[in-house]
Amino acid sequence: MSVTLAIVGTGARGAAYARLAAAHGQATIVAVAEPDPARRAAVAAEFSLPADQCFTGWHELAARPKLADAVIIATPDQMHADPAVALAARGYAILLEKPMAPTPEEADRIVAAAVANDVLLAVCHVLRYTPYSRALKALLDEGRIGDIVSIEHLEPVGWWHHAHSYVRGKWAVEAESSSMLLAKSCHDIDWLGHLIGRPVTRVSSFGGLRHFRPDNRPDGAGIRCVTCPVERSCVYSAVRIYERFLGDPVYEAWPLSVLTEDITATGLRKALEDGPYGECVYSGRNDVVDHQVVNLEYQGGVTVSFTMTAFTALDFRKTRIFGTRGSVEGDGRTLRIHDFLTDTTHTLDFDRGGDASAADGHGGADAAMISAFLDAVRTGDHAHVTSGPEESISSHRVVWAAEHARHTNTVVTLPTGGTS
Repeated sequence: MSVTLAIVGTGARGAAYARLAAAHGQATIVAVAEPDPARRAAVAAEFSLPADQCFTGWHELAARPKLADAVIIATPDQMHADPAVALAARGYAILLEKPMAPTPEEADRIVAAAVANDVLLAVCHVLRYTPYSRALKALLDEGRIGDIVSIEHLEPVGWWHHAHSYVRGKWAVEAESSSMLLAKSCHDIDWLGHLIGRPVTRVSSFGGLRHFRPDNRPDGAGIRCVTCPVERSCVYSAVRIYERFLGDPVYEAWPLSVLTEDITATGLRKALEDGPYGECVYSGRNDVVDHQVVNLEYQGGVTVSFTMTAFTALDFRKTRIFGTRGSVEGDGRTLRIHDFLTDTTHTLDFDRGGDASAADGHGGADAAMISAFLDAVRTGDHAHVTSGPEESISSHRVVWAAEHARHTNTVVTLPTGGTS
């Protein structure tokens, strides 16, 4: 049975999820709600949607009787709560882009609506669903390395990716989206809790905006890269970053499609001359952190050190897990398991199915998550989805606690626990 889907928000994420859902006949896209007329028309044409099933916003979709089995909500972060609540009331199963919402109050509203209307709610914590993550979770649950004692985990955001999304892009200003930790690293906090399987009891955090500030602007730098006298020597030159993606269909789909609909040398040049993605990274408009450390203590004394940094290549996460009988090191491509009893190392290799970027579906994570959601809708078995409302809001609460700890220079105790 093909699941019928409505898409609310057809930016880069919404459009990508729609295509993955429709691939191999898993789902049929039957409706779209998108305020941008060009995006709405493009999705309508791609999926052959009739005019009466194309809406200018979620309000119009929610005003109609239920049109599909499920809905994917991929609106901007601050516009998740209202459509999620309204469409839950209509009986739609919901796949909600992360983060759930910028504030605890809005996230609580979403969970309450899903529970009250008895509908499936899955949050796009894609890291849980890859073969790599499933194998890692299984070997930990089997006790291959004994009891987990501590974990080191790194999220290498990538220098150009950070400049694109978190300096020049839509997530650059916390008041207009959410904190960096919530917007980007709620994936990691969720994933760590999923592996450990215990609630967080205490959290501390340190970090800030170290580099992308006006006081680090190179001498003689201009306002825009296309006219900047020192552009050729600047690591974060928008000209250099984006021009290399022309001709590559993967990176033309993202990030170039975010800059312009005219993905040619001429179209890109105009976007860099006129739009935000051609502005100097030292302009001072952005305020989210470019590096952060979060320290977590879980029930039973398990400790985690998590680092998010802009100053890397864009790559898969790096993880080291230390247990009482062995250890595991993983990089998204392989897992290396060291058994203390035999003092031997066993390696598991995985087909990553692309690179770590959104352009390539986060190494297959997006497709795996979509398949799990559609299986849950098709069969009615919610167990296919491990990132449901309770799991997701628990990890979000840890993120909010970490941000409070960072801003107040305190260690925050979570009285009811955190992730699971």
